[in-house]
Amino acid sequence: MIREGRPEDESALRRLQSQLREPSPNLLAHALRVGTVFVSVEEHDRPVGYVLPIAGDGVHLAELVVHPSFRREGRGRRLLRRAVVAADGRVTLLVHPDNDGARALYESEGFRTVGRRQNFYADADALVMARDPAPVVD
Repeated sequence: MIREGRPEDESALRRLQSQLREPSPNLLAHALRVGTVFVSVEEHDRPVGYVLPIAGDGVHLAELVVHPSFRREGRGRRLLRRAVVAADGRVTLLVHPDNDGARALYESEGFRTVGRRQNFYADADALVMARDPAPVVD
């Protein structure tokens, strides 16, 4: 199940956040206060993944993570889809070029590499991926 994140989720989400190469703890805390985090929970409502969309010129997915024990269950895909459906306009994200699993997921959901962010990671540039909204058909 996916639900909106709540301030009381913060400690669990921070533990998940430790899986990321470039976590933003202050951004996560703020997003939880204003209600812009989507959380994947297991059967006892314990958070096991989240996506952190940031609205601006379109939407940027700042963080997406699923606990290793809960990967390969479609949770990342459902979180990604939830964020895309809620977005108004283009959706962008950054991914490490060696993260083949994440890149395959994003590409299967319509994201394409549109650029690079130089020196974003300690060991590599980040790939900038984007998904444009579907055209409106009359």
